[in-house]
Amino acid sequence: MTIDLHRYAIIVPTPLPGGYRLGVIMDAQGVTRLDLLSRDTPLHRGGKPFERQVEDRLAHYFQNPTAIEDIPLHPTGTPYQIRVWQALRQIPVGTTSRYGELAGTLATSPRAVAAACRANPIPILIPCHRVVAKEGLGGYMGATTGEAVMIKQWLLHHEGAR
Repeated sequence: MTIDLHRYAIIVPTPLPGGYRLGVIMDAQGVTRLDLLSRDTPLHRGGKPFERQVEDRLAHYFQNPTAIEDIPLHPTGTPYQIRVWQALRQIPVGTTSRYGELAGTLATSPRAVAAACRANPIPILIPCHRVVAKEGLGGYMGATTGEAVMIKQWLLHHEGAR
């Protein structure tokens, strides 16, 4: 599968396991999508002030996880998904919530919350990694094993979550 790199406003390096790059898609209202790209994807610096701001905020996040809070986001999803994603953004850095707890807050089911997390177009910035299973870590980006779960573990450790 060939990826159209021109769709990304910026492509930035990360310290994530696997050496992934982050490809960031934006519109005038904010970040619309964040994709994990392979380590050999060419970097692309932002030329516009908002692109440079997002690039700087992401770099700061990987140094200090509290630096990411104020990036404008503009995800596309169903009204339900957007409601879940807004709730995810309320989970403070360094803490986690269980799927069931979040479901109780939103008057829905844990599986529905998990499905909305899986559909999250802006991982890391919409912190679905902060939602864990009743017993254990749970999945990440639709996977329950492998590199995706290692990335979730890394993010939680980076943010100081227990």
